[in-house]
Amino acid sequence: MTFTSLMASIGYFEIFVAIFWFLVLWALGDRSGLPWNWPFLGMFPNLLLHVNRIHERCFEVFTTTSGTFLLKGPWFTNMDILGTVDPANVHYILSANFANFPKGEEFKKIFGVLGDGIFNSALDLWKGQRKLTRTLISHQRLRNCLVKTSWDKIENGLVPVLELVARDNRVVDLQDVFQRLTFDTCQLVTGHWTEAKLTRAWHFLDKVISTYISMKRDEFSNDATKSKEDQEEGCFDLLTSHLLNDGLNFDDKFLRDAILNLMIAGRDTTSSGLTWFIWLVATHPEVEKRIREELVAIISLTSPSPSSSKWRLFNANDFEKAIYLHASLCESLRLYPPVPFQHKTPQEPDILPSGHHVHPKMRVIFSLYAMGRMESIWGNDCLEFKSERWISERGTIRHEPSYKFLAFNAGPRTCLGKDVAFTQMKQWLLQSYIVIKLR
Repeated sequence: MTFTSLMASIGYFEIFVAIFWFLVLWALGDRSGLPWNWPFLGMFPNLLLHVNRIHERCFEVFTTTSGTFLLKGPWFTNMDILGTVDPANVHYILSANFANFPKGEEFKKIFGVLGDGIFNSALDLWKGQRKLTRTLISHQRLRNCLVKTSWDKIENGLVPVLELVARDNRVVDLQDVFQRLTFDTCQLVTGHWTEAKLTRAWHFLDKVISTYISMKRDEFSNDATKSKEDQEEGCFDLLTSHLLNDGLNFDDKFLRDAILNLMIAGRDTTSSGLTWFIWLVATHPEVEKRIREELVAIISLTSPSPSSSKWRLFNANDFEKAIYLHASLCESLRLYPPVPFQHKTPQEPDILPSGHHVHPKMRVIFSLYAMGRMESIWGNDCLEFKSERWISERGTIRHEPSYKFLAFNAGPRTCLGKDVAFTQMKQWLLQSYIVIKLR
């Protein structure tokens, strides 16, 4: 039988289907479930096939490969990617050999709008900004400002929206609601409520922030007769704190980059973290019950404000009592980290603790999503939403190494706003609960 007659007897369509499925199965991976390394194309066909479930695919691959896998890119493109969730590798890259894994020029090009702020900067410029930001963000006057600026937005903004949604049984994009809340509360950074045009484009960001800086400088000029001690009392935003700290010697470019970085820092991450937290608590009634009981106990220990029928504003000591709430937030961040990927590029060739070689033309990526689901890291109940794993036998919050729990980064670039983020999330949840109960 000739080839032509064979094709005619079987049918072109059937042969096409057979070849198509052969290629699909080939692209999907080998028998171990790992991506197949195609000639010329590398492993990218598999990446494209799973792009709609990329986080779950990373989890599958890392589970099969004990935590580290080299994804081969197309030939001659320098697009090889070493993915890892191995805590030893994470610690080595982010801490032990930090100097060899900077953010680099590629990161700065991607996030050019952030200028020379703390996220993009490196070396001495980064060290100076980090030292200053740490000093300002840990000051009690910022914590006072955090509490005061949040109450109004919770009572007159967030709660009415949630009540309307509940009353009318509406479907709402909760993350969008929380994003609006976090952007509105960036008064904590600038001392002024934001405007809608902030979201439009780069030049609008420059224009608005420049306006805030000018307004703040004018305020300082008008208050020139006050002593520095008088100026430093009470509640101050970060822009004011920058100006107070340096005697107005910062130029506007430095202030613009510093303030924009701080404004953006907590917006998407906090709103994403809160959204996943609400969903997880709503789907785990036993966790919700325990959180409610804890909030009731905290409220009962506080006294009403003498100048108002409402409960007083809460301070850091009140939030320290919310152990189970804090543990539940940690557990939510473990399973659904707001930043699911991190990437680094080595300056010099290096060998990771896992034995894998890396070089300057290779990206190294951490999958925080997969890392939170690894049985080798979190135990055989790693897929469960279990707040108790964060509570010690003494009833305090259990410390987990940052290279294991990477939601706030690790090493020298550990998030400076970690404590502020927890305080803000707990405050919003606690005060929202109180406002709703008072109505």
